Amino acid sequence: MSAKFESVEDDAGKVTRYVRHANGGGFVSPGAVVAESARIGPMTYVEHGAVIGANCRIGHGSWVDREAKIGARTVIGDGVRIGRATVIGNRVHIGSHSRIGSSVLVEHGVHLDSDSTVTDGSEVLAGAHSRLARAKHRPHRKTGGGLAA
Repeated sequence: MSAKFESVEDDAGKVTRYVRHANGGGFVSPGAVVAESARIGPMTYVEHGAVIGANCRIGHGSWVDREAKIGARTVIGDGVRIGRATVIGNRVHIGSHSRIGSSVLVEHGVHLDSDSTVTDGSEVLAGAHSRLARAKHRPHRKTGGGLAA
């Protein structure tokens, strides 16, 4: 049987006592608001000030940073990092092992593939279907005259 609380010390020596969410067993910091209907996967951390909407599913080993807001019916895969003060709309799907930076806006209904990266301060618009994220994985080619040393 799992413990109901877990205390974690950060690099600066500050100890936070997380509460396990009843649906999934993930760790929720004091001051975070998580809907009862949301599923927070094991070893997932939701930090202070974060808000998780109704019927969301957040996979195993993900991390939702401070002040992040996640809309209703959003699905976030395993091992995803959601940066500080990021706003994710309703019915969004973020594939596993993705990295969403700080202060990002992801519109309602967006789908990001696994291993996507969205840089700090970006906006991901509906209908883009992860074109922004895929473009970041393309190798840069040098134009004119041969390969770089």
